[in-house]
Amino acid sequence: MKESVLSQLAALKGAPAPVLKARWRELFDTEPPAYNRRFLESRLAYRIQELAYGGLSRETTERLKSMARQYADQKPADRKARPFLRPVAGTKLIREWEGLEHCVTVRHDDFEYLGRPYKSLSSVARAITGTKWNGWVFFGLKNSLGK
Repeated sequence: MKESVLSQLAALKGAPAPVLKARWRELFDTEPPAYNRRFLESRLAYRIQELAYGGLSRETTERLKSMARQYADQKPADRKARPFLRPVAGTKLIREWEGLEHCVTVRHDDFEYLGRPYKSLSSVARAITGTKWNGWVFFGLKNSLGK
């Protein structure tokens, strides 16, 4: 009977480097890279789980390929750059207002609230409250003193 996934993962922690490298050859059918022990452990752990439970779904793989194509033409510095103080795209900002929870999704160039795009958090805050607000303060990303 095969060893359980959990016991295989636990065995990685105490295994000496030559055992990790042998396990790499077994699971990947290649020579192990000259990276540190931590890398080998984490990559082996992922591979063990991938083989036991399956890899990424077809949709996820396609989404990753699409993102790779989107950023392929950018310089490395441009890929890492993001607007000052702007949360990473995909971040959900949640704010309770008058007993209702409001959720805003940060997108690359704008914000989405109730399925509609907004250019700024202030415009989202105005849509929620009906009054003028600094969006960064309203969603708790900055206090009213600017810190």
